[in-house]
Amino acid sequence: MTNEQVVIPPVIWAQRNNVVYVTICVEDTKNPVIKIEPEQIVFHSIAGYGQQVVYDITIPLYAPVDPENSKTTVAGRYIELVLQKPSTDTKYWPQLTKEKKKYHWLKVDFKKWKDEDDSDDETASGGAGGVGGDGNIDDMLSMMGGGGGPKFGGLGGGLGGDYNVPSDEDSDDEEMPELDDIESEIAGKDKEKSEETLPNLEEVKPATTA
Repeated sequence: MTNEQVVIPPVIWAQRNNVVYVTICVEDTKNPVIKIEPEQIVFHSIAGYGQQVVYDITIPLYAPVDPENSKTTVAGRYIELVLQKPSTDTKYWPQLTKEKKKYHWLKVDFKKWKDEDDSDDETASGGAGGVGGDGNIDDMLSMMGGGGGPKFGGLGGGLGGDYNVPSDEDSDDEEMPELDDIESEIAGKDKEKSEETLPNLEEVKPATTA
């Protein structure tokens, strides 16, 4: 195939104390090469319903995992990985990758994410739908043009944030007004109110005495 495009697939991730969930969002993947190694993930595949795209990515992991006890599930719209942490390592990772960087292809899977101090009553199973959640996958696929076509090149400008690390920032926060502006506004309203309640001095007549 002479007109192959090589792109990085979008990835979402979450974790528990004992496992790390990684979802590679590609549709209609053909003969994918997936390697879970102790310190990295390697993925290579040709995918796409229309224009064929070559996906290739190597993800260096923050900490070692246990490949033998990790699981892989190939679905129609994504590849699901459940990376098993070593039994001696139950701490949460601060990020998925070895280095803390901003990656336009990486996003935290908040639908699957659970904080470290939350109760962990779910098992580390790699069945279809167990990782990610269709909502996040739909978002990622829509950003790349629906089927993994060349539109994925615009994803970098669309995300732009550090999706490698969960964030508690609220993008809906509005800028608070200055205190001086609030005091001036209150003072102005009080002045208007006092002017309305005071009678006109010219209309006030002295009381007559008998």
